Order: sequence, then structure tokens, then C-alpha cells
Amino acid sequence: MTQDTKAAHTPHAEAHEPPSPRVAVVTGAGSGIGRSVALTLADAGWSVALAGRRSGPLEATAGLAGNGVSVLCVPTDVTDPEAVTALFDAVHERFGRLDMLFNNAGAFGPALPVEDLTYEQWRGVVDVNLNGAFLCAQAAFRLMKDQRPQGGRIINNGSIAAHSPRPDTTAYTATKHAITGLTKSLSLDGRRHQIACGQIDIGNAATDMTARMSEGILQPNGTRVPEPTMHASDVARTVLHMCELPLEANVQFATVMATNMPYIGRG
Repeated sequence: MTQDTKAAHTPHAEAHEPPSPRVAVVTGAGSGIGRSVALTLADAGWSVALAGRRSGPLEATAGLAGNGVSVLCVPTDVTDPEAVTALFDAVHERFGRLDMLFNNAGAFGPALPVEDLTYEQWRGVVDVNLNGAFLCAQAAFRLMKDQRPQGGRIINNGSIAAHSPRPDTTAYTATKHAITGLTKSLSLDGRRHQIACGQIDIGNAATDMTARMSEGILQPNGTRVPEPTMHASDVARTVLHMCELPLEANVQFATVMATNMPYIGRG
């Protein structure tokens, strides 16, 4: 590459370079994948705002972060618009900007045949998985659009269920398919504001929520079979790769899963 070519490319590359350290919001940060992602970001030098329903688990996550890391704990119910607004106001007041949202908070809901699922059970899953993701993405979008340098990245936790359902997971599967539509819309609408949006679809990460997998999971043929899992840190490293790309590049969709889980060929 000639010196003139380098000069032509350099201003564009620097135009959207955020100040250091970069700032992330992680929802569902009190345990599991959220905790692992938050700690991985902190280890990489990011300032991290931890969001979740209960302060105790958030404080426990913060206590695992290394010394000198800037961590903010904000107890947040992502289904409450006022609570979500308060979360992002706190982030703006503390850090002055936002570079990445990991939209991770989620709920499985009860495993029931569709005819036995109550409206309240359906609504509970929709409120957390879809409405909560929308509210957080909307608030992040507003911050990223107005800040200077402009832009940032949103990564939605889609799940393998965004592609293929398990038996008796109507609400969870429907919300995760909807997350794919949210991801695509945010990605398109974010282009003019330097906001990138991608999705990570996770299969069988070992967390408290998936502990039952070792005991046997209902399969489409009616049997129950133990399923292999992977470490949550494998997910966290994938998220770190996605969010450390320059805003000119985006991992639109990524799938990270236990190698031998019954997904390819499920059914």
C-alpha cells in the first residue's frame, strides 16, 4: 500500500474510533453468560455497567472483576420502561458514552404444551425476552446516535431457538425468532448513525439455567437424553471478538454451541 493510499484510508478509520476505555452495558449480568461476558470485557479493559433484577448477584459479579476496572451496578427490570431509562441515564452520567450493549437478559418460561400455556406465562416470557430487549436497544440506540464520536454496537442474545425449537417451548422460541427480526431492523436503521447490530445464537452453555441438561432433555421423538455443554467463557470470547471489531465491520449472526449438541439434524 502506498503512502497516499494509507493517507486516504486513515481518516475514515479514525473517524469512529471511540475513546478509551470503551463502555459496555450487559443485561442479565448477575449470573451465567451475562456474568462471564461482563468479566471478559472487564479483563479486556472495558468499563462495564452490570444490569439485572437483583443487586446481590450484580455485586457478586463486580467483586470478581479485577482491581482498577470501572464497574457500575444498576439493578434493573428490563420489562419496566422507566427502569431501563434509569439504567442508561446512569451509564451516561457515569461514563459519558456507550460503545456496546449486550442484550442478554432472558427467561425460558415453563416447558408446557402450547394448549396448556397460560396467557400470563406467555406474556412473562415475551416481556423479558422481546420487550426487554427492545427497550434496552432503543435506549442504547438513542445514546449512540447522539454521542460523539457517534455510534456503537448492539449484540442480541438470540439462542439456537432462533433457528430451531425444542418441544414445549412455544413462548421462548417465538421470542427468539422475533429477536432475529429486531436484530435485522436495528442493523439496517443503525447504518446511518454508525450503529452496528449483530446476534449471537448460543447452544448449551453450562450455566445454572441449563444444569438440567446433564439429567436429560426432552427430544422431538419423546425420549429424554443428556446433552453436552460448553463453558460460558467460550461464549464470552465470541462476544468479545464481535464487539472489538471496528464499526466498519460487523458479525451479523454468529452461532456458538457445544460441538455435539443435537442441533444440526435436530428433529
